[in-house]
Amino acid sequence: MSALEGRSAAGRPSHTVRAGLGLALLAAIISGVAIWLNGYAVKQVTDPAIYTTLKNAVAAALLIGAIGATGGTATARRLERGDWGRLLVIGFVGGAVAFLLFFTGLAQATAPGAAFIQKTLFVWVGLLAVLFLGERLGWAQVMAMAVLVGGLILLAPPKLDGAGWGSGETMIALATLLWAVEILLVKKVLVRVPSGIVAAARLGFGVCFLVGYLIITGSVSGLAAVSAAGWFWVVLTGVILAAYVATWFAALERAPAGVVTSILVVGAVITTGLQAISNGSLPQAPAVAGGVALAAATGLLAVAAMRHASVSPEPALER
Repeated sequence: MSALEGRSAAGRPSHTVRAGLGLALLAAIISGVAIWLNGYAVKQVTDPAIYTTLKNAVAAALLIGAIGATGGTATARRLERGDWGRLLVIGFVGGAVAFLLFFTGLAQATAPGAAFIQKTLFVWVGLLAVLFLGERLGWAQVMAMAVLVGGLILLAPPKLDGAGWGSGETMIALATLLWAVEILLVKKVLVRVPSGIVAAARLGFGVCFLVGYLIITGSVSGLAAVSAAGWFWVVLTGVILAAYVATWFAALERAPAGVVTSILVVGAVITTGLQAISNGSLPQAPAVAGGVALAAATGLLAVAAMRHASVSPEPALER
């Protein structure tokens, strides 16, 4: 575990970190299902940008509605201008640009290939934390990350067919890098702002940017051309996205980012398994071995996070 993450976890009670790890596992399961479903859904709407905008709008509406229903609007009103500025940046980077790149790429790539690239997120989070937050990676964390990468390669190897690495994979890789940057921003914002508000702002501001993109590119007229089947997939994946973002940010609020992001890799097991079932086949031996390696590595990281957690009460967050 990194030095910085060890310090950030030091003031958290073990039950808080445990809750964060549990939420991270739930987010991983949701993510695994979502990537598999989105591989089909994005092809039901002609323009991936329109699909992304509508799906994110559904998720944003649900999250904003949840804030209103739980009395979170009072907390939102107390946020300072700087907090809103940071949330706006998060919405642009993670809630708009990264989504456009990812789903445009997903329309061209395979779901397992997309899962592999997106699940390397933990590598980039770790590297960026070292470069920009002054974190140091311990040997245990480096070894666990190496096992995770190896498990990913066995479980969902990158597409190496005649087409090679295509533009779809490139866009998904760029989206993953942007999401890594976003995670660092989110971790800083979560010190002052509750995860529910951060999640709603991320998607809410992101939708505003996405609508602007549609207007600028002249694609907004395509909204009227979405079929009934397309709307079904938009609503379904929008609900799943709302659940994922809320769970994911809640996990980041409670546990170290590096560990939480690493646990997200488990979603690749879900995506690959669903893909195999949908193709009427069973996972091959390398995929099974990869899944076992992923489970072992994430388990070790979770244990390490719990050992670094303090039994003392967590200091109240500044709201």
